[in-house]
Amino acid sequence: MSRPLTPLIAVLLAVPLAAHAQPAQPDAAAAGQRVVDRALAYLLTQQQANGSFQKADREPPAVTALVLKGLVQSPAHGPQSPAAKKAVEYLASVQRDNGGIYKDMLANYNTAIAVSALAATRDPAHTERIAKAVAYLKGAQWTDAIAGPNGEKITPDHPQYGGWNYGGARGGTADVSNTAIVLEALKDSGLKPDDAAYQNAVKFINRLQNHSETNRAPWAGDDGGFIYNPGRTGEGSSAAGEYASADGRRLLRSYGSMTYAGLKSMVYAGLTKDDPRVKAAWDWVRSNWTLDEHPGMAANGPQHARDGLFYYYQTLARALSVYGEPTVVDKKNARHDWRAELIAKLASLQKEDGSFTGTAKWMEDNATISTAFAVLAAQDALADLKERPAK
Repeated sequence: MSRPLTPLIAVLLAVPLAAHAQPAQPDAAAAGQRVVDRALAYLLTQQQANGSFQKADREPPAVTALVLKGLVQSPAHGPQSPAAKKAVEYLASVQRDNGGIYKDMLANYNTAIAVSALAATRDPAHTERIAKAVAYLKGAQWTDAIAGPNGEKITPDHPQYGGWNYGGARGGTADVSNTAIVLEALKDSGLKPDDAAYQNAVKFINRLQNHSETNRAPWAGDDGGFIYNPGRTGEGSSAAGEYASADGRRLLRSYGSMTYAGLKSMVYAGLTKDDPRVKAAWDWVRSNWTLDEHPGMAANGPQHARDGLFYYYQTLARALSVYGEPTVVDKKNARHDWRAELIAKLASLQKEDGSFTGTAKWMEDNATISTAFAVLAAQDALADLKERPAK
């Protein structure tokens, strides 16, 4: 392997009661483990003879890497399980001489997700393979070390500077999603936040935040959320669409997965909770808390409310776990233990066979992809519950 929102309906009728934390249900951890176990049991039925979890040539190796990470993070399976070892062998078979782990497209995307999966095995045998892949990823970042698609020089004021795209000849412009996925891979590989790759990425991330105090893009508003990419010339693009301000300015809507991707990227780069950019992103989280849909997307049409829902869950879980806050206090002063709420939501969406299926947008109608995202989201919630038990 990337609206004004429907406001969250208050579930509490009195402010004094809303001010008290809603504790995680005592069985949240057990429920989360059931979700993971059932989902992994389904995924094991999808493994192919070559060790991959792709059922068609058009499916990228990242599908296998997503499932592999879930397997190795599961005490019931782990990196030495037969399925995990076969998946590792498959990923090794598609690593190129340049270090990239991909087949014929989406080179950065596939390589980054594979790095995170291999790093999760904690097996020293993969150290050299990971190092080669990390070197490939660092060399693919849009900086003055590369030339643009038209041969132009990439200077720090270039719209793409510091970001990553999907990679390859059809990689397109850099975007928040791929940049966040690569930064997570770099972090998982052990790269420290003071590395130039992170600091250059922050320059890119800044350009995609609806935070006019630090982003001078003409489309930038002030809700603190993130859009998808800067476009080729800085005009910006958002899957949640655009709208006009009261004075007729073209503005771009923030949405959930990109905002959580931006938030975790800033944390990986060493920005603190006191940084105005981080504070603005957290304010968006508080203002748009929901697990019932992919926030922001419905403003571009109600039919889009669930597009990318499982990627949203997976990105949300990772971002909130690295941010280090188990409770989201929304703008109505209601407190949400995101771990318990996310586990409950996933349990309600899981099918009888253990799988999950989303909309066709971004391939989430592929049950292997959606189920792998759900596993990783639940695992992050479980790990956070263990580290920061509910009070």
